[in-house]
Amino acid sequence: MAEIYIAFVDTPGFFAGIIRRVIHQKYIHVALSLDPYLRETYSIGRRHPSIPLIAGFEKEDKKKILKAFPGADYMVCSMTCTARQKEYIEQELRKAMKTRFRYHYAVIGLPFILLGRPFYQKNHFTCSSYIARLLEEAGVCRWNRHFSLITPKDFYEYKEKQIIFEGSLKELVEWDQRLEAERVPALQFIRPAFAGILPRGGSYER
Repeated sequence: MAEIYIAFVDTPGFFAGIIRRVIHQKYIHVALSLDPYLRETYSIGRRHPSIPLIAGFEKEDKKKILKAFPGADYMVCSMTCTARQKEYIEQELRKAMKTRFRYHYAVIGLPFILLGRPFYQKNHFTCSSYIARLLEEAGVCRWNRHFSLITPKDFYEYKEKQIIFEGSLKELVEWDQRLEAERVPALQFIRPAFAGILPRGGSYER
């Protein structure tokens, strides 16, 4: 078996505030990572952390996000999958990265989410609908409705996940820097790697 990781993000801002009020949840952005340290994390989101109107498929850089939003909080969860499923997800993410400027944020689809009506415009996704479709195609998740209607709240309430970190992004970055300084292998399993060196205010569950 293998694991993939879902990062839930709480960032400030006008648009974030609107989404937060709609879904009634603290975390309003989700990203998909291939490793527990979020060193290889992808999402449909801002191409630059401080510019909300320019969004598409990107590889996230948590240090740049921290610089733009020093008060941001993160929750990282693991999801079990097969090695073949993870390989498929990895291939699709890297394929999308090569053509990332073809992908855009589905702004027009937001009213359809409120109305509960499926909507899809080619290569246009929300952060959650892109991941929902990819994980369904990979056979990791099964949703009871069209992927375009999946929101961060659906991932938050998804039972087949385990919370492995919850705290500030600043703590997560400092934690990762400490691990790199101590030469912890990038693919070392998160639980033994992080055990005993949790950042202050972070949480560890299993």
